[in-house]
Amino acid sequence: MSSLSRELVFLILQFLDEEKFKETVHKLEQESAFFFNMKYFEEQVQAGEWDEVEKYLCGFTKVEDNRYSMKIFFEIRKQKYLEALDRNDRAKAVEILVKDLKVFSTFNEELFKEITQLLTLDNFRQNEQLSKYGDTKSARSIMLVELKKLIEANPLFREKLTLPVFKASRLRTLINQSLNWQHQLCKNPRPNPDIKTLFIDHTCASNNGGRAPPPTNSSLSGPVPKAGVFPPIGAHGPFQPIVSPSAGWMATANLSMPQPGVQAGPPGLVQQQQQPPVTAAFLKHPRTPPGGGPGLEYQMAESEHLMKRARVGPSDEVSFSGSTHPPNSYSLDDLPKTVVRLLNQGSNVMSMDFHPQQQTILLAGTNVGEISIWEIGTRERMVHKPFKVWDLSACSMPFQTTLVKDAAVSVNRCIWGPDGSILGVAFSKHIVQIYTYNQSGELRQHLEIDAHVGGVNDIAFAQPNKQMCIVTCGDDKTIKVWDAVGGRRLYMFEGHEAPVYSVCPHSKEQIQFIFSTAIDGKIKAWLYDCLGSRVDYDAPGLWCTTMAYSTDGTRLFSCGTSKEGEAHLVEWNESEGAIKREYSGFKKRSMGVVQFDTTKNRFLAAGDEFQIKFWDMDNNDMLTATGPNNGLPARPRLRFNKEGSLLAVSTSDNGFIILANNDGQRMVRMLESQAYERTRALSDSVKPSITGPLGSIPNASSSMVTAIERDRMQTPLSIGNLANAESSKVVDIKPRIVEGADKATSWKLPDIVDSSHLKALRLPDPTAASKVMRLIYTNSGLSLLALASNAIHKLWKWQRSERNPSGKSTASIVPQLWQPTNGALMSNDVNESKSAEESAACIALSKNDSYVMSASGGKVSLFNMMTFKVMTTFMPPPPAATYLAFHPQDNNIIAIGMEDSTIQIYNVRVDEVKMKLKGHQKPITGLAFSQTLNALVSSGADAQLCIWNINGWEKRKSRNIQSPPGHPSSLVGETKVQFHNDQRHLLVVHESQIAIYDHQLECLKLWSPRESLSAAISSAIYSCDGMLLYTGFSDGAVGVFDADNLRLRCRIAPSAYISSSISRSNSTAYPAVIASHPSDPNQFALGMSDGSVHVIEPADADPKWGGSTNTLQISTPPVLHRHEFIGSYTYDPSAHHFPLLSHSHITHKV
Repeated sequence: MSSLSRELVFLILQFLDEEKFKETVHKLEQESAFFFNMKYFEEQVQAGEWDEVEKYLCGFTKVEDNRYSMKIFFEIRKQKYLEALDRNDRAKAVEILVKDLKVFSTFNEELFKEITQLLTLDNFRQNEQLSKYGDTKSARSIMLVELKKLIEANPLFREKLTLPVFKASRLRTLINQSLNWQHQLCKNPRPNPDIKTLFIDHTCASNNGGRAPPPTNSSLSGPVPKAGVFPPIGAHGPFQPIVSPSAGWMATANLSMPQPGVQAGPPGLVQQQQQPPVTAAFLKHPRTPPGGGPGLEYQMAESEHLMKRARVGPSDEVSFSGSTHPPNSYSLDDLPKTVVRLLNQGSNVMSMDFHPQQQTILLAGTNVGEISIWEIGTRERMVHKPFKVWDLSACSMPFQTTLVKDAAVSVNRCIWGPDGSILGVAFSKHIVQIYTYNQSGELRQHLEIDAHVGGVNDIAFAQPNKQMCIVTCGDDKTIKVWDAVGGRRLYMFEGHEAPVYSVCPHSKEQIQFIFSTAIDGKIKAWLYDCLGSRVDYDAPGLWCTTMAYSTDGTRLFSCGTSKEGEAHLVEWNESEGAIKREYSGFKKRSMGVVQFDTTKNRFLAAGDEFQIKFWDMDNNDMLTATGPNNGLPARPRLRFNKEGSLLAVSTSDNGFIILANNDGQRMVRMLESQAYERTRALSDSVKPSITGPLGSIPNASSSMVTAIERDRMQTPLSIGNLANAESSKVVDIKPRIVEGADKATSWKLPDIVDSSHLKALRLPDPTAASKVMRLIYTNSGLSLLALASNAIHKLWKWQRSERNPSGKSTASIVPQLWQPTNGALMSNDVNESKSAEESAACIALSKNDSYVMSASGGKVSLFNMMTFKVMTTFMPPPPAATYLAFHPQDNNIIAIGMEDSTIQIYNVRVDEVKMKLKGHQKPITGLAFSQTLNALVSSGADAQLCIWNINGWEKRKSRNIQSPPGHPSSLVGETKVQFHNDQRHLLVVHESQIAIYDHQLECLKLWSPRESLSAAISSAIYSCDGMLLYTGFSDGAVGVFDADNLRLRCRIAPSAYISSSISRSNSTAYPAVIASHPSDPNQFALGMSDGSVHVIEPADADPKWGGSTNTLQISTPPVLHRHEFIGSYTYDPSAHHFPLLSHSHITHKV
């Protein structure tokens, strides 16, 4: 409903309350869902009217809407159940358990079992959690306190808990004002009018005794109220319900309806002489708004008046669709056809969009949910964001359940806002994410909206009434409009009978509207009101269709694909809703949906037959086609930049190419030249190097860095200012060709040897030193947990403070070595026949940071992280556990690698080994689950990899790791594995190598120790965003690598993080294990062989590793690798539980 409809409901509620229609008041509150009457709700709860309580609640929320709603319904049904037990009404209790409470078993099966067990007790108060339960009245009062808190916190009740303030009898006052206004319009007003009905407009009787006829629409010259006295209600909505001059697309009123009397427009509207209404020929079924009729005229006064203006004959208004377009004068050289860039995204590109102002900045989204921002001119990937739900607790339960079943998420559409300061991403499951962006390339999270049930198929930005809004559509058959500042839903348009595929917001003469298309081929159009769609028409192809306007907004095009693969690119005549022109040149049938775009008000482009095809807008026949000899999919995705000088096209090998015309080529060369000169200037300004034990360290001049940054922030380069930019340069640098993937020309490799070039913190530890065997951050990033070779765990916690308000781990603040108040140590069971130092240690942390599972040669122990208490132990040796990994879908299932080379699949809940996997010859040293692949990968001291199907636990494949040059063909030794965030690529770590494998266990990339990093590898791990690889070496050095191509970014010498006094006393200390921070990709921690733990971060002046020294890579074509890595999100189902009582919690198993 519009805001005025909402206000009218409030007026009616006040009227009904004043007239004592109590039941009707609450019925309207429930059905409109505008006002939640907390007083009435409390009365019903206190009276135990549970059916009415739930019925009233259901007007505002459903069980599955969000966690607050679920908790509200759970508390109510739990109370109803306990009251039945208290009355000894077992039959009713069973009925409530089965019908009302069973729905919650999906989210916490253990809790449901415990609730069920209450039936077996003579008095449910025998349950420890319910021992404080009093009588029914006090229990309801306690529950009401909790319910009020939940309702107030629930976003669905926001702005619904209080009535707006207005005077008493407001509706009567408005009616009286309306009657006075009608009386002013009478031709012969009488001093004391006799008003007998509200059903028709009031007129005073004429002098001869007959009644004067009511004013008609054809006579608008009668007396009109003064401006500002009684303006039409419709003029006060947040977006005025104005009707487009394109009458065919926007016709809404049922022309057969009897029209009421005069509809005076607001002062200032141009009055026109009435002519017979002209109905658009294509509008076969004129649509009446739901519930339309004279009774709804309060919200249509202005819009109906404008509709009548839109349907009259000749006028002074501009006719867009009937306008003529000057013939295009063009050259084929205007088309971008030359390949200037070939860039590898790393996964299948689903959507692209050029920045509206910075012409070479490209946004790309992929089929694994990642987005990237590329600077095309310099080939730099400026931003990379793997998919991640920012706040899962705020998302609806259907979305959370969907992620549990299938964590794979794709980008359906990514798009820049009108000025490029904001961008939006629509995903294949429920949500959209909105980021803010500035010219320095910084991307910040702004809004995450659980927008639709199912996929969000399209997203666009619009500015109705100069308010920035987000328009989305989805599988739930709706279109929704959201406030771009706060994420509040402003409108929801319903009427499609199939999932909505695309939206196209537009405006003409300050009239804002939205076109939408559904996969049943229906096109609809909507104004920013709640009066239904203005169009119901079939698109060619009757399946997936997108619509777009020409750059100047005067011509409308659509491109549709049928289920059989036939493509239809057409131009529309808006005033008639008819096809004006259909373009030819498509292959009859092909795989995929055709994507198209427009540019320069002259050209259309579409991907078809492994090519890019171009059309002149004024010619039905195809103009030309272009494309590389191979590498494009059957129907590639494409996008022009604003000036039409560049065209981005997706490729079949997880990348995209950039085509350019002459202007685009000059712009790209210009950026290459600028990048080269900046790099050369930086080289010339390098200060005398500081000599260290591992070589010289370059130090860039601070003034030069400032100049470079200033140059980076300059006005975006475009064709408009290209001539000036080029004339200011003397040398045109030709790009150099790179011959091999590992031979990219580079200047100095950053080598960090001094503590001033990074931030390093040795964590406090007064206990006896013992080699760190395992080291992990908690998932919250607030703590760091180490397991030493003496079987003792150590937990460091960072405290919240003014310097560190978030409490996140940092190398700038010393944390506390934490212990519970009882002083207990978290110590593992040990094997009496074998010392802990000689035993393998393993550790695994639950995703909610509540429990840690650990072993040091003895039994496997499950600890409570808050109390350090042992909850249970299992798996006594022999054989001893050597590696632990939680199942990604069930924290009660654990894969346990054993000393005897087997892998045991263990269920903690039932204390049972479900399966024993055999395939290795030596102890298991690594385990990694992939939910995407539905697989478990294992590695062992035999240097062998095995991949197992986690459904039936059968082995899919096994192989020995590849030997680097100069090593024996058959390797042995401890081998670790870790899946990348994309859950498809696998990191393999051995003392001889770090390597990337695909899901078929084929080696894609391998790096072995050499040159300045020649010592054996001791440990390696991905950064949290999957972009970096931190690698420790047995000489104490640390290497930071690019994860996609294993190129070394920088080397950190041990002298940079170990103080000179310590290094002299213990020159053999090295990183036995590395941990990466869960949210800061540039922070990592080292667990050392001497028992110390160090937290490492880049220096404040250089917030990214390897960023201080520029790498020159000017090449055509660029260095390409077949695979790059992307991110995904794994949902933890263990994070949700419901306590039996709101103030107490049941200790549940992992």
